[in-house]
Amino acid sequence: MGDRVTKDALFDGFAEVAKAMANGRRAELVDVLVQGERHVEELADEISQSVANTSFHLRALAATGLVTTRRDGTRIYYRLTSDRVGELWAALRDVAAAHHSELDTLAAAYLGDRSRLEEIGRAELADRIVAGDVIVLDVRPRPEFAAGHIAGARSIPIEQLAESLKAVPRDIEIVAYCRGPYCVMADDAVRLLRRRGRAARRLEGGYPEWRRAQLPVESEAAP
Repeated sequence: MGDRVTKDALFDGFAEVAKAMANGRRAELVDVLVQGERHVEELADEISQSVANTSFHLRALAATGLVTTRRDGTRIYYRLTSDRVGELWAALRDVAAAHHSELDTLAAAYLGDRSRLEEIGRAELADRIVAGDVIVLDVRPRPEFAAGHIAGARSIPIEQLAESLKAVPRDIEIVAYCRGPYCVMADDAVRLLRRRGRAARRLEGGYPEWRRAQLPVESEAAP
């Protein structure tokens, strides 16, 4: 039978995983890595940190087994150790949204007014894709699209959308998606499309939620 010392050590071990996530930049790194593998320079750019600071946070995540690495030449690539890490992040985010009294205010300050942004559910979009009467735009960075995307989606990163609209047919509804419910890229895409007179909606959630629902996905990268 275990004693107090060994039980304390066990529960402290569990808490180490929570401690690794108990930093906003590390949580943001996990949010990016849910989309797929990225190298450290890209990750540093995504979270607006130096490579040194980003590497420090990644080492903290790696120390508790949340991320793993591979080297390709001079570059080090990071990825989540398993899909369970992404599920942990989604659960943490959902609990915070449900119980953290200030989160709605924090989210609204970042995301802006979403009252005019219509969403389309995953099941409806899956049916529309089969029917062929919708264009699905993935507005995340290209490496994330390559790692995995909704089957049949087109990749137009948000910063390229304005100049790429001529290649998008005008007579069909557009659904934009990005990283998840707290990602602004799809919001910005829908706002831009509507200003240009296009019928557009945002997908409920984002790519990780679509994949967890076991809906059709594709990738251009090796797993």
